[in-house]
Amino acid sequence: MRTILVTGISGFIAKHCARELLEHGYAVRGTVRHRDKAGQVRTTLERHCDASRLDFVEADLLSDAGWEEAMQGVDAVLHLASPFPMAQPRDPDEVLRPAIDGTLRVLRACKGAGVPRLVLTSSTAAVVQGHQSTPRRRFTEKDWTNLASPVITAYTRSKTLAEQAAREFVRSEGQGLAFATINPGVVLGPVLDADVGASAEIVQLILRGKYPAVPRIWLPVVDVRDVARLHRLALEKPDLAGGRYLAVSEVVRFVEFGRVLRDRLGHAARRAPTRELPDFVVRAMAWIDPSVRTILPDLGFEYAVDSSLTRDTFGIDFIPFTESAPAMASSLREHGLA
Repeated sequence: MRTILVTGISGFIAKHCARELLEHGYAVRGTVRHRDKAGQVRTTLERHCDASRLDFVEADLLSDAGWEEAMQGVDAVLHLASPFPMAQPRDPDEVLRPAIDGTLRVLRACKGAGVPRLVLTSSTAAVVQGHQSTPRRRFTEKDWTNLASPVITAYTRSKTLAEQAAREFVRSEGQGLAFATINPGVVLGPVLDADVGASAEIVQLILRGKYPAVPRIWLPVVDVRDVARLHRLALEKPDLAGGRYLAVSEVVRFVEFGRVLRDRLGHAARRAPTRELPDFVVRAMAWIDPSVRTILPDLGFEYAVDSSLTRDTFGIDFIPFTESAPAMASSLREHGLA
């Protein structure tokens, strides 16, 4: 039996990763910023799997405290902890510092303890942004977000710079460290408890009918169960060798969320919008709703994501959007969150 450290284990994706590992015979140690989170995570995982091989350590991405202890006896690390703001923060460092400095702190602790393998959760935000001038573009794992673009948000910058910093660290200081990244799109699928991620908040707003129509944007999507499986499979891959694996089942038009949910959930999704807003209306809304401002660069930006390397490397058939979106919506309702 091997022990895997999962950073930020209270997060939506991280809890699924912990469950995936526990169900496949691993022992899991999770980092939490505050010890009281540990009990909540344990309770959640105990409802879904045998959590007897689960323990916790307190560690914060902005502090060195706790990381040496976290790495003791660990065979590999899944680094998932990273902030995801729904709106642009007033101070970009609120997002940048935990993402970049925190990633390097985890890598240094990993190297110091002699941990041989680390898989970093990055994002398609580090791949597809800043290229809006070339619509219908097809992105692969070789592409990088264009940080010189004036439309880049703090979150997108943080994910791109954090992944780049990690790769530079591995090249210059991480000799012998097997390293790879998983780059998911918008992560859908079932939530395990009331502590949900930003993608679940999007589905909540759709089910609650917050907007009568939605912006004309396209989103790369993936099911959280596939994301968790990819993290485990990456850990088990003999030759990680810096691989970059896009976790995207497909790219869908945002309006399809409402249409699919209405089709699959019926009356429960009656408030889900099925029409698109004109772009000028979205721009006007952004003046009063900060969360809308983050999507302005993506209006009308139609593109595709080629995840064939991921499919071929791990032999994975992604759960389709027509299953992952309703699964998230249904689980939100089961938890009284929609």
